[in-house]
Amino acid sequence: MISKYRKHFNEQFTEEKYQLLKDDIAADFDYEPTFRIAETPFFISNELKEQLIEGCQDVIALIQKEGFKSLTNKSLDLNTKVPNEDEHTTFLAIDFGICEEDGAVIPKLIEVQGFPTLYNYQAMLYNKFVCQYPFLNELTPYFNGLNEQEYLDIVEEVICNNHPAENVILLEIEPGKQNTKIDFYYCKRDIGMPIVCVTELIKKGRQLFYKNENGEDILVKRIYNRVIFDELDLRTDLKLDFSFSDDLDVEWAGHPNWFFRISKFILPFLKGKYFIETTLLSDLTEIPKDLENYVLKPLFSFSGTGVIFHVKKEDIEAVEEKELYILQKKVNYIPIVQSPDGKVKAEVRVLCTWKKDDVAPTLLCNLVRLSRGEMIGVKFNKDKDWVGGTIGLFER
Repeated sequence: MISKYRKHFNEQFTEEKYQLLKDDIAADFDYEPTFRIAETPFFISNELKEQLIEGCQDVIALIQKEGFKSLTNKSLDLNTKVPNEDEHTTFLAIDFGICEEDGAVIPKLIEVQGFPTLYNYQAMLYNKFVCQYPFLNELTPYFNGLNEQEYLDIVEEVICNNHPAENVILLEIEPGKQNTKIDFYYCKRDIGMPIVCVTELIKKGRQLFYKNENGEDILVKRIYNRVIFDELDLRTDLKLDFSFSDDLDVEWAGHPNWFFRISKFILPFLKGKYFIETTLLSDLTEIPKDLENYVLKPLFSFSGTGVIFHVKKEDIEAVEEKELYILQKKVNYIPIVQSPDGKVKAEVRVLCTWKKDDVAPTLLCNLVRLSRGEMIGVKFNKDKDWVGGTIGLFER
């Protein structure tokens, strides 16, 4: 999208530099990420950047509406409801496919999540790219004129809320087995907080504790929640000493209820040029005859689980819990990133945080996924190059 930087990068690119990039990441914790790291950043023009910002503001305007909680209460009725919900989400991730409409490039909202993502890893990834391609230092992955330290300070503030790091935990299901483990490592390095499995928490009355390296019980004052309830529901083998539905004396960095409130559940309510026609299956009055132009998606799945790309009438009829699925019009992703052998599609996730007393979320950074497949995601991009996770860069 910024042709001079694309040209410069492609001229300098070598497979050796790409391997050095991956080796540099792996060397930090003697661990290589299990997801594919793309060979290149995505160079985002000022015009596309402004469109992304405008699209985000339209999403945020809906979330800020006075009746938003009433509008989304049904999402909690369909899932596990956690007590002591805060006034607004702490984290916000807004995903846009880079598409073509009427001959012009335009971002289209694909998904929105009130849930954290790879905040610490993304800051590091930018630095790793700069190490191999020093000219990238002319660009930035950050919004609002932030530098790296300001960005990391904001992330730490919203995660810890001024509590000592030892009293704040990153909570996950078997963290060592998660694809996002690399982000956990950088978060622990940057903030000093422990990484704790849900099975390691100890409940005493309304309080939760974990054991530190010395075997001492340490009080948990705040939880940086990375647990996806879809996965937790499937793990009937896990024995927990607490339940998420317990009334606990603990703060949440990312209260679990917001994962459901801000999700595909709100897509049917979003109207405008950056949004896609989306219908809750329970509200569908007639099955479209041109189903080849639609995608069927479960509301609360993660990482593309359960998505049916080639929808048939029988697929819709087979869904029993129709209030848990949406039918979404397909969009025309435009191959936009020039690789050595053809162009690649892109999806941009804008990373936001929302401080406790702020009136609105703050746009901070971004995550980009590149794809040669029908959809963005690992299973559509097996054995392909110039695909996977990367970062978008803007002109300063």
